[in-house]
Amino acid sequence: MIAAGKVAAYVQKVSQPTGLVLCDIPSQAAQQPKLCPTAVVPHIGVKIQYLAMQTESLMLGLASLQCEAAAGRSRPPVERWHPSHCGEIDIRIARDGTWFHQDAPIARREIVRLFSTILRKDPDGYFLVTPVEKLRIRVEDAPFTAVLLDVERAGPDQTLHFTTNVGDTVAADPDNPIRVETDSRTGEPAPYVHVRSNLEARISRNVFYQLADLAVSQGDTDVLGVWSSGVFFGLGHTR
Repeated sequence: MIAAGKVAAYVQKVSQPTGLVLCDIPSQAAQQPKLCPTAVVPHIGVKIQYLAMQTESLMLGLASLQCEAAAGRSRPPVERWHPSHCGEIDIRIARDGTWFHQDAPIARREIVRLFSTILRKDPDGYFLVTPVEKLRIRVEDAPFTAVLLDVERAGPDQTLHFTTNVGDTVAADPDNPIRVETDSRTGEPAPYVHVRSNLEARISRNVFYQLADLAVSQGDTDVLGVWSSGVFFGLGHTR
């Protein structure tokens, strides 16, 4: 068994990882459905011992999702997966978007990216979902962080394109709105943009400053906001 602290070093030995599967029992790894039926790279399992789960193991088979991404295919259809096995895993997404396992940052961006593609928000929390397993994780705020902003055109014809810390891109529009919550005690704004399927990204401070520079008033009101995809999104008030 590979200790949790040695996972990153072990994964680095895998030259061409091509996917991700989660399961409880190591012997089941080869029996799980592959997300990329044309994958020619063998299924590779990385067994991690999670002490918080009383030595239960989780098989991370980096075999199919990478293949899907390389082929330019869509994300795994996690909304259609309803596995019978449910549990928890000691993974936490911090307020700044950093992913942790047992309070240690997950250093490999490729693994974070793969996990992000199977993340789902249900009414009772956030889960990593595969065809065979659904595992709850902790999210301190929003699961993603919007770290880059690209502005196309200006005025009401303007479109705002956000890039997240896990590589997703999204244009703010009626389906992916910008919203701002204000702390009632401190008055500090907390801006978010919807990314996909009820998953949001918290807009980083630098990106929010860029939005503030683009802000205009809406008619004769005291509302300041930005245009994107023909929609006016309020950011705050002038007083």
